[in-house]
Amino acid sequence: MRVFLGVTGASGAPYAARALSALCAAGCDVGLCVSHSGAHVISHELLGRGPERPGDPGEVVERFVEAHGSPGQVTLLDLHDMTSPFASGSARAGGVLVLPCSGSSLGAIAHGTAANLIHRAADVALKERRPLVLVTRETPLSLIAIENMASVTRAGAMVMPASPGFYGLPGGMDDLIDFVVGKALDAIGVSHSLLLRWGEAPVEPAAR
Repeated sequence: MRVFLGVTGASGAPYAARALSALCAAGCDVGLCVSHSGAHVISHELLGRGPERPGDPGEVVERFVEAHGSPGQVTLLDLHDMTSPFASGSARAGGVLVLPCSGSSLGAIAHGTAANLIHRAADVALKERRPLVLVTRETPLSLIAIENMASVTRAGAMVMPASPGFYGLPGGMDDLIDFVVGKALDAIGVSHSLLLRWGEAPVEPAAR
């Protein structure tokens, strides 16, 4: 399965890292596109660099792929490369996942004002009626954000706030991350074993 993974500048880089590793584990061919703000968030949340020293975005993204991707399965895509196959509906893709999806990216997708490849890949998914999942994280939500969510939902996208469930008795942060990423992968039809299915017996935290 061919999947586009867009990473934008909302907090939530650990979700993006788990999504990339899970997509690779499922045997997907991943087109990865990271915005400059997304690279800064990765630098801060995964590499431990402060916002005042984020480092070169290209180097940050390369380290991200080395740590969480699989050789030969991940293609790095330039944010402004509108010649990418994902920018055209004639080049088929199984799904588009924007994780995390910033409020500004949500707005651009909702209004069809594609300023970069992440926006354009989402736009293509909508017009071709392919799975598009936008994992938003910001809270609380303004009315503008809520209306943008309603707009993309009417157009065919699935908006999925990064809201982990607790019925599986999570044993730590990794389980919470897995829950959100697992729900997102379900929505684009990628097999995984990241989350507890309803009806399955939860594992007691002490037994983990």
